[in-house]
Order: sequence, then structure tokens, then C-alpha cells
Amino acid sequence: MAETRSVIPPAIPHVLIFPFPAQGHINSMLKLAEILCLSGINVTFVNTQQNHKRQLIFGNLHSRFGKFLGFSFEAIQDGLSTDQHHSAVSCIISDGGLGFAIDVAEELGIPAISFRTISACCTWIYLCSPKLVENGDIPFKDEDMDQLIRSVPEMESFLRCRDLPSFYRAKEVNHPHLDFVNTATVTSIRATAHILNTFEDIEAPTLSQLRSYYPNLYTIGPLNALLNSLRSNSTYTSSSLPVSCNASLYEEDRSCMTWLDKQPEKSVVYVSFGSIAMVTREQWLEIWCGLVNSSYRFLWVRRPDSLPVDDNEESRIQAELVETTKEKGYMVEWAPQEEVLNHPAVGGFFTHSGWNSTLESMAAGLPMVCWPHVADQQINSRYVSEVWKIGMDMKDKCNRVTVEKLIREMMVDKRDELMKSTVKVAEMARKSVSRDGSSYRNYEALLEFLRKSC
Repeated sequence: MAETRSVIPPAIPHVLIFPFPAQGHINSMLKLAEILCLSGINVTFVNTQQNHKRQLIFGNLHSRFGKFLGFSFEAIQDGLSTDQHHSAVSCIISDGGLGFAIDVAEELGIPAISFRTISACCTWIYLCSPKLVENGDIPFKDEDMDQLIRSVPEMESFLRCRDLPSFYRAKEVNHPHLDFVNTATVTSIRATAHILNTFEDIEAPTLSQLRSYYPNLYTIGPLNALLNSLRSNSTYTSSSLPVSCNASLYEEDRSCMTWLDKQPEKSVVYVSFGSIAMVTREQWLEIWCGLVNSSYRFLWVRRPDSLPVDDNEESRIQAELVETTKEKGYMVEWAPQEEVLNHPAVGGFFTHSGWNSTLESMAAGLPMVCWPHVADQQINSRYVSEVWKIGMDMKDKCNRVTVEKLIREMMVDKRDELMKSTVKVAEMARKSVSRDGSSYRNYEALLEFLRKSC
């Protein structure tokens, strides 16, 4: 009688994901967590206690992740130390700004994957920092803002001083913010592999440069589109998974969706400047006047902590704006952005050019007016206007005349021209996450890497 042998099933990889504690970083890394869960990977997601509490209140975490038995949250106070790792973790995926997580992985003898939640073009500029200093491109003077930068390959013809990430506006090369970026960038090179939330068709020249530093690089974006693609093919039916990918630290006001349902097709400008930007009262009023003067309907997300005024003044300004815009506009403190961008009534996006917002707008096929504030937003807005031709750049300007002019261009005057590029980019994004697309194939390669490292 033949001897029967028990077959030991292959071990399931257990990935610890550690984001930088900010809304945009958490949002994209939580999408990655759900994508991995859909593929049968066990995931522990590490949040700060404060952010974890806020997401439990305002996010749909239970409905998104309750189906995955291999998923868990861990909350920490300040940082991840070597004695706080979850047992049997086979790989750490950390935000590219958190270099110490690579140190932890090396000490544990497991692979470390660096996930840069910014664009490839911004990542490439960060890697070119030594050359920028060596060639005297930074620091630069305020009067040199339109001077071309020649030290970043692939960008010599269009990159100006004002298009460099905001950290490069420091007046000395050893500024703490610039030091942080440079240290994190150098440390990230030591990672076993790298992930970028982008796709080959949109940033191919830059990615070819990056691969000289990051040979084991997986481009798997747009993550929101890849997640939707995997959901549609998952054993988890659409009825068991929520439509929204809410990872919000703020309470979403869904009344805006009801308001959008009543508006004509492509008639609304969606206005949102993200989770970090602080805006002065004067800037808000200039934006408001420009929007009203443009005569277009608008849905304006005005974060409750975005205007540095006392409570009484805040209430008065809010009341004034609501009263004077109620015929054409609607205002909320936070919105389900991806749903808004894909609503048929929305025709354009007035944005801060955060990378998540930029990708979501690309996937939705919407043109943009860009008003960048910090970090990678400056270079993202330049690419939107000069390279991809899917929007206009309002960088370093905020007056009602400019706002009105660019809104009109986005919605009518230059719309045909913009939509040709926007439709093309949206199609490239869609194809990248399809079964034969570059991002889908790269994701399958990432899964193979994780399973081999188990």
C-alpha cells in the first residue's frame, strides 16, 4: 500500500504596512492594504493612535476590512521600535519617508519595501538633490522663480525653480525640511524593493531614470483604479464590499451627492485643496469671487481647520459664503472625493495637485486647475499643465481674475483641447490596471516577490 504524505500548504505572507501619519499617505497605503488582502495576503496596518481613532469614527474601516480574516490594525503612539513588531511578519512595506522602518527590517532579517506615495517625477527630483546643490540650482532667490533648472535629466526644457517641490524653497541647503527629505531619500535606496503609485505610460521617461537607483521597482497605480479592477474580479461580491474607499480623518458630508444629483451633466467645478493646506481669509475670498464670477456651479470642500481664524469669525465667514453662493454653489467640510470626481455632473477639478487627487482626476477623465501648496504638488501641477496637457497651473497666484479665467478655460474656452488629452490619459490609466496592463502585471510580480519572501 502506497504511503500517503500530508501536503503542507504554502505559508501565507504576512506584510506589515506602516504609513507616514498624514491623510494622503494613509489613504494610498490603505488602498494597497486592501489590494493585498484581496489577493490573500495577511496584512497588519500600523497607525498612530490618534489617526486610528479618527478613522474608526469617520472611515468605513469595518465594512472594508471586516471580511478579511488575515487583516488587523495596530495602533502606536510615536513610532515603531524593534520590540513592537507583529509576530511572524515576513515583510515590511513602509512609507518612503520613514527610513527607520528599513533599519527595523534589516535587523529582523526580512525584506523592506519602500512605498513612495508621491509621483515618480518628484521622487526623481529628490534623488537629484546632490546635483542640484553641486550645480548651484539651490538655494535660489525669489527673483529667480522662472529660471530653468538644468540638473534634472528629462526635465531640462520645462522645470523652473518655482516647479521644484516646496522644500527646495528653503534659503539654506541644510534647512531641516530639506535635510529630512534628503535623509529619507538616501535611506530608501537601501530598501529591498520599491513601490510607486503611478503607471508606466504616464511617467515612462522618469521611471527609466529611477530604475538606475531602484532596480526592483513596482509601478502599480493608479491604486484606486487597480483596487476597483481587483474588486470586480474578486470572490468578494460587489454587494459585500463598499463602493467608497473612505480612509478619511474627517467626517464626510454625503449631502453633496444629493446636490450633485440635481445638477446638469458636466456643469459643476469640484473644489478641494486637500487635507493639509492652510488658506488665508483673503485667499478664500479671492477664490470665492473668482468662482462666483465664472458663473459655473461649484461644489467646494472647505475643511474646518483650513482657515486660521477664531470660531466666531469662522462661523460668520461660513454663513456669508453659504448665503451668497447658494444659487450656484454648495459647500461641505469634507466629501467622498472619488465618488464626486466620477459623478456625471462634475466637469472639472480645482485642486491642490496632491498626487492622490491628481491620479483620481486622471482616472475619472477630468481636467484640472492646479493651485499647489506643499511637497510634490509644485512639480505635479507643472506636469499636469506642460507635459500631460490635462489642466492649467495657477502656481503662486491667487486672485479672482486668474481663478475666473482658468475656470472658464477648463469648462469652455480650452475644454476641447484639454479633453483630447484627458480622455487619452484616462484610457491609459484604465488599460494599465486591466489584465494585460503594465500595473496589473507589475502587481502580479509584486505578489510573487512577497510569496517568495515568506
